[in-house]
Formats: sequence, C-alpha cells, structure tokens
Amino acid sequence: MLSGPAGLLLTTAALAVGALALWQVFRPLSQGSKYYLIIFLAGVLPLVFLAYPADLRLPGRPPIRRGRASTGPTVSDWVLVALAVAACLYPVLPIRIGSGGGGYNAFLDRQGLLTPTDLVLGTLLLLLLLEACRRTTGWILPAVCLLFFGYGYYGGLLPQSWPVAHAGLDFSQLVDAFYNSDSGFYGTPLDVAASYIVLFTIYGAALELSGAGRFFVELSAAAFRRSRTAAGRTAVASGFLLGTVSGSGAATTVSIGAVTWPLLRRAGYPPERAGGMLAAAGVGAILSPPTLGAAAFIIAEYLGVSYLQVLGWATVPTVLYYLGIMFAVEIDARRSGVRPAVIDVGSPWRLLARFGYHFASLIAIIVFLAVGVSATRAVVFAILLTVALSFLDRAHRLTPGRLVTALVTGVRGVLAVTAVCAAAGIITATTTKTGLGPQAAALLIGGAKAVTSDPTLVLVLTALLAAVALSLLGLAVPVTASFVIGWVIVGPALLDLGVAAPAAAMFVFYFAVLSEVSPPTALAAVAAAAVTGGRLVPTMWQTLRYALPAYLIPIAFVITPAGLGLLGIGGVQRIAFAAVVTALSVAVLAVAAGGWLPGVGRAGAPERVLGALAGVTLLWLEPVPVTVGAALAAVAAAGVFIRRGSASRPSSGSPANPVEEQL
Repeated sequence: MLSGPAGLLLTTAALAVGALALWQVFRPLSQGSKYYLIIFLAGVLPLVFLAYPADLRLPGRPPIRRGRASTGPTVSDWVLVALAVAACLYPVLPIRIGSGGGGYNAFLDRQGLLTPTDLVLGTLLLLLLLEACRRTTGWILPAVCLLFFGYGYYGGLLPQSWPVAHAGLDFSQLVDAFYNSDSGFYGTPLDVAASYIVLFTIYGAALELSGAGRFFVELSAAAFRRSRTAAGRTAVASGFLLGTVSGSGAATTVSIGAVTWPLLRRAGYPPERAGGMLAAAGVGAILSPPTLGAAAFIIAEYLGVSYLQVLGWATVPTVLYYLGIMFAVEIDARRSGVRPAVIDVGSPWRLLARFGYHFASLIAIIVFLAVGVSATRAVVFAILLTVALSFLDRAHRLTPGRLVTALVTGVRGVLAVTAVCAAAGIITATTTKTGLGPQAAALLIGGAKAVTSDPTLVLVLTALLAAVALSLLGLAVPVTASFVIGWVIVGPALLDLGVAAPAAAMFVFYFAVLSEVSPPTALAAVAAAAVTGGRLVPTMWQTLRYALPAYLIPIAFVITPAGLGLLGIGGVQRIAFAAVVTALSVAVLAVAAGGWLPGVGRAGAPERVLGALAGVTLLWLEPVPVTVGAALAAVAAAGVFIRRGSASRPSSGSPANPVEEQL
C-alpha cells in the first residue's frame, strides 16, 4: 500500500504505461515493436521496486514487522528505481555515454559488438530483472535463470561427447544475446505481456469495477439456490465465470472464496475440502476463455496463429475440467451428507434481465475475433463497451476517477508478469544460442527408447516423462516461465515424435497451469487455505483430487490422432467422439476418486480400482481401448449395485433395525 510521493509516482507512471499500451494498439510507434518494448519495460520495471518490498533479512534475524504506515519504499528501493530507469532507457537515449549510447539505431548497429558501456548497462538490467523476479515470485525463478546463464557460460567446458555440450559462450556474447537480440529480454514473452496481457488486465479491472464480479457470483448462487449441492455448485460456477475475466488462479480463488466460503461452511463442508474445491475452481481461470493465462498468448505468437484459434483449442478441455469438478462436488455432497444451504438471492432470470449486460463485452471479444479483428483491438473495444454499459448501474458507473483506478489496477496486475516475461528472455536466448532445445528433446526421446522400441509406447513414455518433468518444473517457477522453459525443452521432443503443434503446445500449457494446484507449492491451494483457515497440506491434496481430470486429459490429445478432437480439430464426428468418451472417462475417474456412485451408493476398493483403470483406458481414444474401458466401467458400476444390495439385506438370524435401514 503506497501513499504520498511514492503512491503518486506509481499512479502517474501506471497511467502513462496504460495509456501507452492503449495508444500502441491504434497508433504503433514508428520505430517498431522492440522500441515500444523498451519504453514499456522502462515504465514497468521501476514500479516493481516501488510496489514490492525487498523483504530481505539476515539469517537468524526475525522478520521485520511492517505496519501500513511503514510499507513505503526504502532508500535502496529508490536507488533501484533510478537504476532501472537508466538501464531500460539507455538503448533509446539519443546522447553519447562513453563509448556507447547514441540512440536506438546506433544501439542496434552494435549488435554482436557491444561496447563496454553496453556491457555494463546490459549486466545491470540482468541483475535488476533477477531481483524483480525474486521480489515478485521468490528465489526459484532467479536461480533457474542463473542456472541457464551458467550453462551458457560453462557449457563449453563439458565433455564434447555429452549431448548437452556446446562450443561455449563468453560473458559479452551472453549479455548481447539478452540485451540486444530479439530472443532476449525483448523477446516474445515480453512482447506478449506488453501487447496483450496488460490490455486484458485493464479490461478485467474495468469489468470488476463495473460490478461484473458480484453479478457473476450472485447469478451462480441464484441458478443453484434450490439444489442440495447449491453451495458447491455456486463456488464452481463462480470460479468459471470470474475466470473468464481474471486469468489468475490464485486471485480468482480468493475472490470466490471470500463470497462462497460462508455458504460452504453452512452447508457442512470441512475447511480443507472446501479449500480444495475453491482452488480447483479458481485455477480454471487460467484455462477459461476468453482470457486464458499469459502463456496462451505466447502460444499464439510461437505458432503464428490467431488468439481465437487458441481459444478454440481450449474450449472442450475447459468444459471437461469443470465437468470433472462438478462430478466431484455431487459425489462429495452425497458421501459426506452435506446439508442444503439457504442462499438468499433473487430469481436468476431477474438478475439476467437487470445485469445480463455484463456478458456483452465477453461476447463482443469473441465476435470481434471471429470477424478478423486483432486480439488487441478486440479487448480495447470490449473495454469501451464495458465503460458505456457501466452507466446502466448507478452504483458502478465508470466515472473518470474509477477509470483511473481501473488503469492503475490493470497495470499493477501486470508488474509481476512483466518481470517474469523479461527474465524468461535469459532462458530463451541461452537455449537458442546453445541449441539446448533439440539436445534435451533427444535425451527425452532416448530415455523412452531405452525402455521400448515400439513407436506408440515411445510416444506414451515420452508424454509421461514430459508430464512429470513439467509438473516438477511448475513447482518451482510461475506458469508463464514454466511454459516458456517447457516449450523450448519438451516441445521439440513431442514434435519430433509426430505430435501436432497445437497438441504439443496445449500439452505444455496445461501442465504449466497445473503447477498452481500441484503439491507442495500449489499457490491456489495456499490462497484457498488462507480463506478457509484449513490445514495447508490436506487442502493441497483435496485440490489435487478435484483437479485430477486436468492431469490426464492433456495426455489424451498427444498419444492418439483422435485426441485432436479434444482441441476442436478434425471433423464433427472426431470432436463428438473425443468429447463424449473423455466426459465418460472424467465421470468414471470422479467416482473412483470420490468412492461414491451417485444414485447408487458407496464404491468399495475393488470398484474404485476398476473405475480408475477404466477411466485411464478410455483416454486412449481408439476403438479397442474405449470398448475395454467401457466394459471395465460397467463391471465397476455393477459391483457398486451388488454391494448396495448386500448392505441393504439384514444379516441372517438378526431382526432388521428400522433405524439403520432409514439411515
């Protein structure tokens, strides 16, 4: 929380950055996109050191307790702000600084031939980005970046017989690759943050201030108010609706938790189970169109496709993901004896009639994209539509003052992402310079071929190894960085085995997203536990159970060609077959995980094992595995029916207990 000169400076700079991002959509800077990225980073990076405290302390010293009045930046923060401005603006300053400087064109002309001044400023920016990542995401991502840097510098000392060895790069070559190339700090990840993500965060802030967030939660509650599982359904539906404008798993979890946790508590949900449900529903925000997570925009740039195509690829998996959570909610309600919770809201039709206009801007984005409008212009038009429609609600009109708040909130929401995206340039530039991507892909495929020579099994094992590697990677770094690293290392391996580019990209994307629900980090679960007050580790495991289908569905669309139907690719028959069979798999897996077949009763251990085998087998979207999986599911269901019949019969020689029968 900033006030005084620091708060004024942050507000002014954030307004300038937001205005520049909006202006760039219609009047791009004549010097080109890289020039814009330099200016954008110069406006955002200093704000990181204002908005995020250092929080450094010596070993053995207690943490510093900060009150609201003492949370302003320190002298060292102001020094970092000044250094960040200097290091970021140096490439475009039209003045000579020692042997360097001289303006943007002169800076580009020195690519590959950096002067000592260039080298000093490039090194300074490298250190500043690492510190910005540490402040916003923790120590792990800077450590990963330094690991890649060390590989680039010392890789030439590795035995040349090793697959990952390379000729070696000196310090100036690495800094040049980071500071003065199109694959470094100013590469695709930062371009995505500056061109797309900042606009969508501004849009999300405007939509929230216009009252859309409250409407989405009330609409979800109204739709399910007569249901026995109304509280759980409301939480899940709210997560989906809020996720369409949030794009952040942890933020959506906190938003829906603050409203729906009291309902869940009244219904009898334990804090850990409620937290798992909230976290799983919240992380779907990164999977939900039309505002997927930042990595989705990077997919569009890497593959050279429209953002609308990426939305199309994500639609069926998103529906299946939330379908799996809904199945789990229904099963938990029946197995745990959840009580109906009275939700005092009006008719959903009345809410839609009064506030349904909040959906207009979301629909407008899809329509604009469908008619060929660029994603950046589509979201700007959606912002303008949101502002205009906000005047239909006197309490949430976007007056000039509230518009300023929306712009500032939107820019503040992109600070951490910008630091991560710029630092990701260290990873991408090192990988490009050393050829690490193909080498790592060869190692991954070689590991699978060491087990079997069958091409199909090699693909399956490679997908499983890649899933494990991406899951472990996601434990340490944010979603965007996890996707970038995974794409340059795992992506080539899948492509080399004949996996279609959309399937490979979405596979990496989903496992990068799942880092937010994977123990032991699970940021969304941490946020949910903070809301419900539940124990952290049990909350993480509950989250994992609710999100289980999301771990398996991505494997389905890389191991068989029919799996492309899950991405909406192929004819109607392929898409329908893949969607129906996978929905059946999700339902069977939910029964196996929850131990309850709705409408029948409790499933025992044998039925749950059979159900798990059936669900996994169904994901192999070929006729024979699907037939086997369906047969296993039928046997498991029959076992539950038999178990129910045995439990309902009284034991011989003992009179039936009417109380027990009633229970």
